[in-house]
Amino acid sequence: MGRAFEFRKARKFKRWDKMAKAFTRIGKEIVMAIKEGGPDPVTNSRLRAVIQNAKAVNMPKDNVERAIKKATSKDQKDYKEIIYEGYAPHGIAVLVETATDNHLRTVANVRSYFTKTKGSLGTAGSVEFMFEHKCHFKIENTGQDLEELELEVIDLGVEDVFAEEDGIMLYASFEDFGRVQAYLEENDITPISSGFERIPMDTKELSEEQVADVEKLIDKLEEDDDVQHVYHNMM
Repeated sequence: MGRAFEFRKARKFKRWDKMAKAFTRIGKEIVMAIKEGGPDPVTNSRLRAVIQNAKAVNMPKDNVERAIKKATSKDQKDYKEIIYEGYAPHGIAVLVETATDNHLRTVANVRSYFTKTKGSLGTAGSVEFMFEHKCHFKIENTGQDLEELELEVIDLGVEDVFAEEDGIMLYASFEDFGRVQAYLEENDITPISSGFERIPMDTKELSEEQVADVEKLIDKLEEDDDVQHVYHNMM
């Protein structure tokens, strides 16, 4: 088992634990997927993946359909994906993925969160190199032999295969998302969810008091509607 498994096992922060926040995130991803590849999930693989993720967080079908309809309207604003990088207290690297229709608002907010929690917002590339960009798929665990499954998908770029309580995780490089998705579809395997993740190449262990300091920044970032994902290298 590789770094992805160990990091997921050790990670202490809850992501998207609030349903409303998850729905907001999915709604933005629907807009960006449709702007990129159109409103038909049959021909838009990114949209198919987002719809699967909507099901995984129990987003009602009506909400998904409304989001798709809204995304195709002329009045829908475009969202731009912007990454912010910096350091939380105690030298913890933080990478923030955002989707925003007003980058001036977003950068001002993100900078204020770092400043108020005694962190520092860095420049592009200051911490991104410390994370591996991965794609992941969660599929149903039907009693598959994990070693055999790994042999089947290794040529697709899959690097990690491991079981969790609610499914089997497949991890590959960011660039291999399409290949793995195509393989699953060709073999009639419908993912429970899929997406992208930043895995730290090295992690840092802190005391309880230091963890609390870092959590203040993470909480502020995750409460912001423009923020999609927050990654860090704290164990």
